[in-house]
Amino acid sequence: MSSGGFYKFQCKYWYTYNCPNWVPALAAILGLSSVPPHIVAATEPATERIGDVTPTNGNHRFELDGGLMKPESSAESTPRTLPDGAANPETVPGDLHLPQGIDETEAERENHWFVGSIDQGTTSSRFLIFNGEGDPVASHQIEFENLYPKSGWHEHDPIELLRSVEDCIEEAMRKFASLGYSKSHIRSIGITNQRETTIVWDSVTGEPLYNAIVWPDTRTTALVRELKAREGADELLDLCGLPLSTYPSSVKLLWLIHNVDTVRQAYDEGRLAFGTVDSWLIYRLNGGACADRPVHVTDSTNASRTMFMNLRTLQYDDKLLGFFSIDRTKIQLPRIVPSSDPEAFGKVASGSLEGVPIAGCLGDQSSALVGQCGFSPGQAKNTYGTGCFLLYNVGHEPVISKYGLLATVAYDFGRGRKPVYALEGSIAVAGSGVKFLTNNLGFVNQSSEINALAESVPDNGGVVFVTAFSGLFAPYWIDDAKGTLFGITQHTTKAHIARATLEATCFQTRAILEAMARDSGHRLESLAVDGGLSNSDLCMQTQADVCGIPVDRPAMRETTALGAAIAAGLATGVWRELEDLKEVNRMGRKVFEPRMEREKADRMFRKWEQAVEMSRGWVREENQE
Repeated sequence: MSSGGFYKFQCKYWYTYNCPNWVPALAAILGLSSVPPHIVAATEPATERIGDVTPTNGNHRFELDGGLMKPESSAESTPRTLPDGAANPETVPGDLHLPQGIDETEAERENHWFVGSIDQGTTSSRFLIFNGEGDPVASHQIEFENLYPKSGWHEHDPIELLRSVEDCIEEAMRKFASLGYSKSHIRSIGITNQRETTIVWDSVTGEPLYNAIVWPDTRTTALVRELKAREGADELLDLCGLPLSTYPSSVKLLWLIHNVDTVRQAYDEGRLAFGTVDSWLIYRLNGGACADRPVHVTDSTNASRTMFMNLRTLQYDDKLLGFFSIDRTKIQLPRIVPSSDPEAFGKVASGSLEGVPIAGCLGDQSSALVGQCGFSPGQAKNTYGTGCFLLYNVGHEPVISKYGLLATVAYDFGRGRKPVYALEGSIAVAGSGVKFLTNNLGFVNQSSEINALAESVPDNGGVVFVTAFSGLFAPYWIDDAKGTLFGITQHTTKAHIARATLEATCFQTRAILEAMARDSGHRLESLAVDGGLSNSDLCMQTQADVCGIPVDRPAMRETTALGAAIAAGLATGVWRELEDLKEVNRMGRKVFEPRMEREKADRMFRKWEQAVEMSRGWVREENQE
């Protein structure tokens, strides 16, 4: 609403009327210090000022030039029951209620709008539908198989990824319909995805040529060692923000071209299409090769994880492609577009969302920063998922780290807005460490039971677990480390190891925060968190203790999916500007304050650093043998 204007709006408790200064007026009507959040407001300008609203002798009256406004005889002016706790029932006249069991009129229902969000992760796919307040109203989740054909290899079936997303959409839409809504209530959908995971397909048939190589896969260790010895390797970081490692998409694509005959043949014949998971899903959801105009795009947050995109121009860089010997005439790279766009990502071609525009796309960690509304420089979030990823908003200019962090695109909402960059610390193992204890070692029957097991002992009993299943990522970047347990004695139990597993993520997060402080010159004052492992109070309290700063956890933790919904909503008029989102997901947050003495926390962290140094060299020794 623009200042000084007068607007017609609908109050879910009262009538439709025209009124300036409507927020304090409604507060007066309801006898509250502030207006409840259940008001639907629209920006339809009134032609003239009609009057003010004032309570008169304890009765709620609409003053219209000395007269009393009567409710209009229409569906949208039907009186309503106040939700529980919204106001003192004694202030609500008895004749202002809908029939029992009905909490909104048909006209109000028609005014609702929603945004869908595909959240495609490392272990599961989900589809969520959010309302305008950022609350999920319907969702569905499907886990899929993770493939480990060899030690250090990690793959997904691209078709299974696609099917899991499509099935989630159908089931969530069924739930959505049961609430009385339909496809017409969904303005658009967004996509957020696991980054770096690499998929190649035949551009003629639209079918994948190999399994997706997942982001923590380490089959490229020897290749990375060779690339580091190439001329120009020391110039890559400044161009793309990423160091050479097994992590980015570039080395995965290079391995596929060198080692898979069908991929090499498609490359030589110019029909090889490459993309990260977002590109694959957008391509297939739009109809794939059968579409009149196949849609092959990515956004800048995902493209910034390939090592092919120049961080400043947000376009492919010939010097980067040349370093990896990628011939652009032989491969179809996805077009790079902003993260929020009403047309670039196309529309869903079939199913219950047929015709609905895909209007937003963000890599999962950027999406979580957006979902936490980390729009100001200096704000940061840490997502505890399969891995753990800390993003720190640095503003409109990229900061190239000198201390082992990554420079990446935080988000790029287009429409004349400048892109926003972040420093990132990536931890390969977080929730996957808990799954390892559950699935591989059988410590508990379900991952959710690890927290109780860890809480059954007062400390780690001297055990330190360096969870380097895929080497160590930021800020260490040790490719030749492997998972190593230190400090085991006859006193050690599985509870001590469980506690050490949770602590490993917390120690690495502290190492990243210290590197960020050195790069930025500012120490973070608090840390916003989300993701599955953030549900553990023990882990979050440990994080606060180890880092010595408050840890801020929202009640609604689907922030990654919310970020993609925000990107789509911004493109399709659900929200107009970032300022409209300041109150999204702010209710019910829990803050964990540091409790541990700093001397003890520092001593534990030094022991962790010692263990990291001792975990080096395992892969190198195996290769030499």
